[in-house]
Amino acid sequence: MTDKAPAASSEAPDSPAWLRRYPPGVDWFAEIPDGAVFSLLDDAARTYPKRPCTNFFGRLTSYGEMAILVDQAAAGLQRLGVGKGTKVGLFLPNSPTFIVYYYATLKAGATVVNYNPLYTVEELTFQVKDSETEIMITLDLQMLFEKVDALLQSDVLPRAVVCSFAALLPSPMSTLFKIFKRKQIAKPKSSSAAQRVVLERDLLVKGAKPSPVVINPDADIAVLQYTGGTTGTPKGAMLTHANLTRNTRQVMMWAPDLGQGQERVMGVLPFFHVFAMTVVMNFGIAKAAEIVMMPRFTLDEGLALINKVRPTIMPGVPTLFNAIQNHPKIKSYDLTSLKFCLSGGAPLPLEVKQKFEATTGCRLVEGYGLSEASPVVTCNPIEGAPPPGSIGLPLPGTTVSLRSLADPNVPVAPGERGELCVKGPQVMRGYWKRPEETANQFTGDFLRTGDVAIMDENGFFQIVDRIKDLIICSGYNVYPRRVEEAIYEHPAVEEVTVIGIPDKYRGEAPKAFIKLRAGHTATAGDIQKHLSVKLSKIEWPAAIEFRDSLPKTMVGKLSKKELKAEEAQNRSA
Repeated sequence: MTDKAPAASSEAPDSPAWLRRYPPGVDWFAEIPDGAVFSLLDDAARTYPKRPCTNFFGRLTSYGEMAILVDQAAAGLQRLGVGKGTKVGLFLPNSPTFIVYYYATLKAGATVVNYNPLYTVEELTFQVKDSETEIMITLDLQMLFEKVDALLQSDVLPRAVVCSFAALLPSPMSTLFKIFKRKQIAKPKSSSAAQRVVLERDLLVKGAKPSPVVINPDADIAVLQYTGGTTGTPKGAMLTHANLTRNTRQVMMWAPDLGQGQERVMGVLPFFHVFAMTVVMNFGIAKAAEIVMMPRFTLDEGLALINKVRPTIMPGVPTLFNAIQNHPKIKSYDLTSLKFCLSGGAPLPLEVKQKFEATTGCRLVEGYGLSEASPVVTCNPIEGAPPPGSIGLPLPGTTVSLRSLADPNVPVAPGERGELCVKGPQVMRGYWKRPEETANQFTGDFLRTGDVAIMDENGFFQIVDRIKDLIICSGYNVYPRRVEEAIYEHPAVEEVTVIGIPDKYRGEAPKAFIKLRAGHTATAGDIQKHLSVKLSKIEWPAAIEFRDSLPKTMVGKLSKKELKAEEAQNRSA
């Protein structure tokens, strides 16, 4: 089956504004093939069987070997009763095991549910129950299995498959790990719930092939991707096989100069996050690229790995690129193998982009997306100079419409702020078991993102804030993103997060939390003086707090949630 870009309408004219600066060689009207997600791996293995698929601590697994492991795992899952409608959880760090069971689950006909390895047992319990996860795949690392064991013993989780971490490592490292890190290795068969634990060695049978499953790409749910969305309540975005394969191909179409079977993708972002799932894993495999993965990212080890293995593409989040360009010994690392870096997951401050490119000589391209869109919606052209602060142009087959903040059914005039709404083949079917929230998330055929944007005359979009993060000061809208951008321009500032706090005079007012660069100093007065010529008085922070570090999510995005909770607790104390 194929899908074509939306027909011309008031929302998608024959020549939408973004076609004026569309990248050469990229066709917005192109047909975008769908298919089963596991076909991405099957195709790569058939064409490039000897090409490295994964690089894990130096141990290479070829595409041919990966395809065999996926078939064995899919057959093993089917013997356990996994099939259409079964929810299989992946509670894993970046590793070849994640790739094996992601594609094996889909090949068995089931649905993947991604889990954050840092979740508490309480958070896992909610998601297991809500998603109706029947079986969890994890590693025999104590920090992971102890949480899965708790779910098994409380009867929240029916079964688990436990895989060996040491078996993933190169031989010498594997032996040393078992000797010196044995306290970190769990003993699943010693659990009181051992009868519901399947060891991977018992699941994989040499030469096993799964029974073929007929996949309807547009109807069958490949992944339940849990997200807070625009309300903060965790809910599963239902992403079909077509959503994921088409978004992967949209990203491939956006970078037509990348070679098939020639690239190395740096996998520092966690695969359970939708950005890495599509732009690192699915994209990497569709390109038959070597995926260089780290189960836990540290800056020094990551830079050393780039220096050694010479990746050609590195997706990341703004905090990663900010940390790289601020590394005191960045000039001692060779990043010239990188054709470009792709920033997503959070807004990229202009100051970070400019300094990263100046420091490293590597092009940093910003894109935009959300879990509900598989996730990529827009991206800046790989070549050329986009407008400052731009999140780019809509991907092929994708229509973006800005809607009134007062009425999402009403489009705004060009150049005006509006809620970014999107229609395209990557947009989810809806939220799992939440028809009312699904209905509220759409206006007609368009997905409401909760992000406030403007579009220039050439169709480039710029995010100015999130609707839920708006600060209402004396009746005026203050956008935290604007305040953050202005603070980032101060030479002593490394990271900043702005939230709204109660204010007796203004109702609400901005508060800035700032981490300074190593070796730099600044006072609140210095920051206010810096802002005096950049912001109106209504936008000035009522409070500035300096921190040694700022809270981040597992994927590395700066997080406002913890700071808001702290402020609320302080007020109630």
